[in-house]
Amino acid sequence: MSREVRDRLAAGLTAVAAILCLALAFGIAVALLAKSRPVLASTPVARLLLSSSWHPMKREFGLYPFIIGTFWVSGLAMAIAIPICLLTAVYISEYSHRRLRSMAKPLLDLLAGIPPVVFGLWGVLAIVPLVSKLAERFGSFSTGYSVLAGGIVLAIMIFPIVISVTEEVLRKVPVEARAASLALGATRWQTTKHVLLRAALPGVFAAVVLGFSRAFGETMAVLMVVGNVPAIPHSLFDPAYPLPALIANNYGEMMSIPLYDSALMFVALVLLVLVLLFNVCATLVLRGVERRLA
Repeated sequence: MSREVRDRLAAGLTAVAAILCLALAFGIAVALLAKSRPVLASTPVARLLLSSSWHPMKREFGLYPFIIGTFWVSGLAMAIAIPICLLTAVYISEYSHRRLRSMAKPLLDLLAGIPPVVFGLWGVLAIVPLVSKLAERFGSFSTGYSVLAGGIVLAIMIFPIVISVTEEVLRKVPVEARAASLALGATRWQTTKHVLLRAALPGVFAAVVLGFSRAFGETMAVLMVVGNVPAIPHSLFDPAYPLPALIANNYGEMMSIPLYDSALMFVALVLLVLVLLFNVCATLVLRGVERRLA
């Protein structure tokens, strides 16, 4: 078999794999939409998305508290994770000794491999009581099962992903860029801040997007510590009820209630669309950043 034939075969197989992945995502969306048709036929989409009334027995399926709860927990997790992960990746890449760097990699892989339910149990045993005591310090009452507990647990879960990708991106910056900056008299921190992070900004942004996508769809650990109360949270100490937890807690139970199954399928569709919209917006922003840095 000639090299040209092998190249064409490899290109064809790659194209088929890409088409299959796109077709799978499209098929999932179509299946969820088909399952959601009964609830969409009985209730306007605007009412489903903007109503706060969740009473399946009355055929009321308002998703607004769950959507807000999802953004509360995921946004807090990213606010905690981004600065910590960025500084950790910079230290591992630019400041740490080679031996420490070789030890950090397996530890990050180990942290990434811990099952979510273990993080959830740890959150119940350690984070929830801590949040309850912290709320008392601020003159507020909280059981500990709250947005803050969910955000902390979720942030720790996405640490390995964001740190590993960011560190790898920083390591890919050419050595010549570091040497040129240092030769001009810049300090190591100035070189890191103005040269390395600027050159690696698209990759760092991609790492943040990957971490947010993981945080947005995480289920088990979050539902164990977030409280699962279908109400709009007004502070970090209030409980919340993210969309993934709603599906995990209720699917398979009480399916005899009319439209209940369809409503949960619509919840899954909303979650899929939100993640898709976020990734599309992030891609557009990333392209804009790359054009400005070019």
